[in-house]
Amino acid sequence: MSFGIAAMVREPNDDDPSMQLELRGPSSRKPPFSMVRTFALADLITLGNAASGTGAVLVSMSYVATADAGKIWAAFGLLPLALACDALDGMVARWRRKSSPLGADLDSLADIVSFGVAPAALGFALGLRGGWDAVILCYFVACGISRLARYNVTAAALSDEKGKVKYYEGTPIPTSLAIVLMLGIAFYGGHVGDALWFGASELGPFVLHPLSLVYVLSGSMMVSTFRIPKP
Repeated sequence: MSFGIAAMVREPNDDDPSMQLELRGPSSRKPPFSMVRTFALADLITLGNAASGTGAVLVSMSYVATADAGKIWAAFGLLPLALACDALDGMVARWRRKSSPLGADLDSLADIVSFGVAPAALGFALGLRGGWDAVILCYFVACGISRLARYNVTAAALSDEKGKVKYYEGTPIPTSLAIVLMLGIAFYGGHVGDALWFGASELGPFVLHPLSLVYVLSGSMMVSTFRIPKP
């Protein structure tokens, strides 16, 4: 009897594969890089969007340090590339009729970088460096994040019987590239830094460049309830 009980309550043995499996659980048995293996072609294109936006942020920072005009032109080139990737990933997903569970979240996170953080960093690099400018740029990015979060949680409710979203609520975040275009025109004409359009004003403890108010307008339109038909 005592032998039977001892057999039933034997001590765990690290060398026993069956006991290792029981102690570690099934989650530890996943193949290496299993998350990467779930990526579809459309997801890789989405990551190209994120990489382009990150590159634009980095070259904008480099411009602040070096004043090398080529860095800013690189940023102006990378952001349209991000937009192209943003459009292409959806086309590829529909063409291949294949997407990964990460697709929607990847797209939103990439858009935050490329069409939220990157335009804000570009504006800062070109002269919007007052205290109120910084507050406005943070507001703009926060609006972009909020807009994408709202879309993710309401997309199902806004979809028709075929699963297609009928309209956008608030302007899509890629519309921030209109600001990038405006900054490109200003940079080409030399209206950056101390020569920014509309100058600068001291309001209380901080400086405000009135040009930064376009970020307020863009961000506010993103979180608005205006309905924009989706093509």
